[in-house]
Amino acid sequence: MSEMLVVFDDLRAESLQLDALVADLPPERWAAPTPAPRWTVAHQIAHLAWTDRAALLAMGDPDAFAGEVEKAIAAPESFVDDGADEGAAQEPAVLLARWRDGREELQKVLRGAAETKTKFPWYGPPMSAASMATGRLMETWAHGEDVAEALGVVRPPSDRLRHVARIGIRARDFAFAVHGLPAPGAEFRIELVSPSGELWAYGPEDAVQRVTGPALDFCLLVTQRAHRDDLAVRAEGPDADRWLGIAQAFAGPPGQGRSPKGAAT
Repeated sequence: MSEMLVVFDDLRAESLQLDALVADLPPERWAAPTPAPRWTVAHQIAHLAWTDRAALLAMGDPDAFAGEVEKAIAAPESFVDDGADEGAAQEPAVLLARWRDGREELQKVLRGAAETKTKFPWYGPPMSAASMATGRLMETWAHGEDVAEALGVVRPPSDRLRHVARIGIRARDFAFAVHGLPAPGAEFRIELVSPSGELWAYGPEDAVQRVTGPALDFCLLVTQRAHRDDLAVRAEGPDADRWLGIAQAFAGPPGQGRSPKGAAT
């Protein structure tokens, strides 16, 4: 139970860190372009607000959420952009208030469901309250990276990244599946150095397939916020190497990812 409470607290802290970046922005800065094609700062915050509301619907009204999944299936290439466009069209103050209200309401619902073993529907596999919070933290951090880059800010990484790393590791087989590839039969050994210098290790020590590197770089890779060529994440073994080329920590179809630094646009 205490471990579950940690992820809820870390989700709130991650949200507050991003909130501090945008809270005092003048309206014109909300229109600043981010690394995501066609998305502004407003789009990034609108997407987080939209996804928080989707999580609340999934937890509160699974039947209604099933209708949203059907919409996503019908328009897999546009449904995320459509939600971001709708929110980004609002006045920044309205959008900011909407995001704040939604994430606080979600905090209450998540904490209320923490002691249950209920699995809630999602765009990928069903998730527990703790897993839902982990997913929201991952998205908040990843979209926060986009906002920070748009504003010319470098955010110091924190050990809250352990949640992002874990969801990226757990999503290994899902990443293979959405690319139409069979999942590897054996576990991988993952060794990541945390921002505080601690070693985070997952999987059997004697595994043939191995991934090593800084936790920050691994998280940038699985959230597709940087190209593999620009990161210090290394693979040993063909299956591990293939995974690093397709890894994603998010539900839904494969993302476009980012081009290597210096690549022609």
